[in-house]
Amino acid sequence: MAFHSLEEIQKSCREKNVLFWRAVLLEDMADRSVTETESMQSMQQMWTAMKSASEQYDRTQVSASGLVGKMGAQMEEYRQSKEPLCGPFVSKVIARALEMGESNACMKRIVAAPTAGACGVLPAVLVPLYEEERVSEDEVIHALYTAAGIGQVIASRAFIAGAAGGCQAGIGAASAMAAGALVFLQGGDEEQISHGAAMALKNLLGLVCDPVAGLVEVPCVKRNVIGAVNALSSADMALAGITSRIPPDQVIDAMKEVGESMHVSLRETGEGGVANTPEARKIKEKLGM
Repeated sequence: MAFHSLEEIQKSCREKNVLFWRAVLLEDMADRSVTETESMQSMQQMWTAMKSASEQYDRTQVSASGLVGKMGAQMEEYRQSKEPLCGPFVSKVIARALEMGESNACMKRIVAAPTAGACGVLPAVLVPLYEEERVSEDEVIHALYTAAGIGQVIASRAFIAGAAGGCQAGIGAASAMAAGALVFLQGGDEEQISHGAAMALKNLLGLVCDPVAGLVEVPCVKRNVIGAVNALSSADMALAGITSRIPPDQVIDAMKEVGESMHVSLRETGEGGVANTPEARKIKEKLGM
């Protein structure tokens, strides 16, 4: 896909009289010289892998470091036995985000969306909607194209890797992608999709990447929860007609500026932030990292 801005996607939607997801699909077909069927099959494979990863979560497994594991199961047990403050749906999203993040830490098969460290955000919002039969599989596939278009623009204009721009790039991009996908699923137009993505990204501007002992586990797994819940709130704001006062593409540019300004210790080196706390240093020494 060759879009360099969300405005370009919106323009394509207007000129071709197509929805956001289809504009992205058409660009993918042209960019990779594939047929619509071939492109759709690739996205179907992504969705199948996401579903499988969610279904195959092992509630008893702990990562090799011992830092994460069983939290998804704990959250699921809590939401089943209590009345979560967030309500039944959002609590399910929280559980799914934890499960996927832990699966990544336990070396299970996941879908990097857009990165492995942020793999829990998109499925955390999409899988529950699908499980509750609130959306069809075809609609989810279309939502994934919507998310892919947003992610491609962010990668093109800025970055998606924590090592390049901090966690605002990884979790921030994933949250923006999820927000856009949710807006689409709720009937939002291309402008609302873009503003939902912009608000999600803006909310996480400045988030540092500070993995304890250099492992994508602490605080990474729980940050998937923040990305998913942030996506829900941003999508609802966009669907209500609320917009980002700063144009979406300018928000992405701002994220790049912030990322480039971050000290190297806050960009996945494991040298700053919570990774440099006394407890984190003890963990690192114990693990021999």
